[in-house]
Amino acid sequence: MKVLAVSALLAPLLFSAPVIADEINALPVTATFVISGGYWESAPEGVAGVETPVGGGARGYYKLVAIRQADRTARIHLQMIASGEGGLRLVESVELEEFTAIKPYVTGIRPESMTGVAGTPGFFATVYLKTSPETDRVEEWTVLIDELGDIKVERASN
Repeated sequence: MKVLAVSALLAPLLFSAPVIADEINALPVTATFVISGGYWESAPEGVAGVETPVGGGARGYYKLVAIRQADRTARIHLQMIASGEGGLRLVESVELEEFTAIKPYVTGIRPESMTGVAGTPGFFATVYLKTSPETDRVEEWTVLIDELGDIKVERASN
């Protein structure tokens, strides 16, 4: 009886393994850093001006991704992910031009907090980068999204 119960519990894991493997294989090998955090909520009229329509009352989170280029610099993308009854879906993905302009060598990305979802809408992360591979000095840049959804990218002012 125990063998039957254990087999019944393990069956979903065994059958879902190929699906999980396919999902992780979809992640580009050039993605060097990926973090998610913060959250957003749409207004009653939804979210305007995004790639994928979002209805009123939708919620989700942000994702920041560094994609390595052939010259070892990185392009940094900010994504809005909707999280609803139908699962997760990409709402919008934009390249942050402030980083593209300086052709950074990204050495790390950290979220504001590791404690989970923040109490207010928005997002904050620190991007650690070099502007030359020969330098030892690492610069800190911040990516901030306020409760209104406005994005601000700037060099950190410690």
